Amino acid sequence: MSYREYSYYNYKGYSQIATQGIDTSKLSFEEIKKLWLKTLEDGFHGICFSMYEDGQTPGDDISFEQVERRVKILKPYVKAIRSFSCIEGNEHVPVAAKKHGLRTLVGAWLGDDKEDNEKEIEGLIALAKAGHVDVAAVGNEVLYRNDLSLEELLGYIKRVKDELKGLNIPVGYVDAYYEFSRHPELVEHTDILLANLYPFWEGCPIEYALGHMQAMYGQVVDAAQGKPIIITETGWPSQGGGFKGAVAGDIAAMKYFIDAINWTNANDIPIFYFSSFDESWKTGDEGDVGAYWGLWDKHENLKYN
Repeated sequence: MSYREYSYYNYKGYSQIATQGIDTSKLSFEEIKKLWLKTLEDGFHGICFSMYEDGQTPGDDISFEQVERRVKILKPYVKAIRSFSCIEGNEHVPVAAKKHGLRTLVGAWLGDDKEDNEKEIEGLIALAKAGHVDVAAVGNEVLYRNDLSLEELLGYIKRVKDELKGLNIPVGYVDAYYEFSRHPELVEHTDILLANLYPFWEGCPIEYALGHMQAMYGQVVDAAQGKPIIITETGWPSQGGGFKGAVAGDIAAMKYFIDAINWTNANDIPIFYFSSFDESWKTGDEGDVGAYWGLWDKHENLKYN
């Protein structure tokens, strides 16, 4: 695979390399599939880890064996894996990833349950001190969901930064791209900006999605004050309906993946694509599309090969 050596620690600037999306109207379905598979096999920076098999949901305790099996599936294609939690088996993700030579972005899931938050924060600190964490993410879309106040969130971030002092592990917080413009305190109190970019959830038609994602990223660059940035989530569902002008579908999902990876490779931007495997439990808040964001289906088979 043609990997670059990425650094999470040094801001390299944002180069305006023009990257045009592919024109799917000029390609057959089979040609798009081949291009999608080649993009995957050429390798890309990172992927968001999907924990749950069919019938499993958050709250179930997942075994190390299940996690490692899925890590092995992903290993040939990526250099890094992102996890979302540090309890209920999620703590196995960075351990398995490191075992197989992958880098890790490890998240503590924070919500309105202070007892669970305590377990998550302690879990993140323990994993980091054990050498399993390359980047620590304190919370995911907490402000977007209004689960904690900004002050509460900053308190958790400060606590993790204090505990990890001297370990050379950047500490950040994951949220929608615009939250860093709305809350400059997030930039001030973190080492790195971890931004989710979803043209789909802003109702953007697939034809304009790459340009819209580039604009989203530009807004994070403007907010970052020279600090490094990782795209922690972006993706497109392969089925399940749509949202305003954004419509799920096989061709759209393949085009978005190809365009996103080509653009981030050209501009040397670390990305964690969302997501690895389809997960049936995710239909709750997101509707039917929630179950179809994976590059692999729920049976762990590549969707297009």
